[in-house]
Amino acid sequence: MSRPCPCTSKKPYDRCCGPFHAGTAAPETAEALMRSRFSAYALGKVDYLIATRPEANRAEENRDELLQYCKSVSCVGLKIISREKGAKGDDTGVVTFHASLQSNGRRTLHIETSTFARENGRWVYVDGVVKS
Repeated sequence: MSRPCPCTSKKPYDRCCGPFHAGTAAPETAEALMRSRFSAYALGKVDYLIATRPEANRAEENRDELLQYCKSVSCVGLKIISREKGAKGDDTGVVTFHASLQSNGRRTLHIETSTFARENGRWVYVDGVVKS
């Protein structure tokens, strides 16, 4: 059994987000993609973060900046607040979440409403609105 998954699902990483990160499975819902992206931030899986953006936006992603961000922050916890669509049969979805983060000894709460869409049959993170 592996360590607990960073996405706070209470499942082992190897039976939760691990297969997504390894490329052996794909998230079936928008929430599963959101959770796997949170875990990718926690574990520094930058290539996964880039690969789960729309193809047209991938070139905009700065791998070095993403990696630096992942190293500078600890992903402490995740709470899903709401979901709209984003199920197996949907083409779009919206997930609102609270991510508890720690950086430089200070804990912050990142509140975001994220939009997801299917691209070539797979979920991608389109964009998000951060609430302060």
